[in-house]
Amino acid sequence: QVQLVESGGGLVQAGGSLRLSCAASGRTFNIYNMAWFRQAPRKEREFVAIMNWSGSSTHYADSVKGRFTISRDNAENMVYLQMNSLKFEDTAVYLCAAASRWTTGANGFNSWGRGTQVTVSS
Repeated sequence: QVQLVESGGGLVQAGGSLRLSCAASGRTFNIYNMAWFRQAPRKEREFVAIMNWSGSSTHYADSVKGRFTISRDNAENMVYLQMNSLKFEDTAVYLCAAASRWTTGANGFNSWGRGTQVTVSS
């Protein structure tokens, strides 16, 4: 397993941008597929984006496609989520997660960060 710590959340106006970061500890970081999920109050955890271990493949939820970009730096053990054109409905706690297989289901991830709050004002 890897330990994950998110940062970069905050309050932003609709239409604005934020860049989230996820710092991973562990020597085997580069073998994991890395993903971002989000969870709004009284809602289930929702898949946002995933990138494979090498960075050659990505997949996004339809709700964020074209606005969000996931990236990673294996040399620095970092994963990022660039969020542009933010909407009120993007408000949630954003969590970083690691999985050994390619999946968009939360149950497939065995390492999670505690999350960072993103609040978009309308």
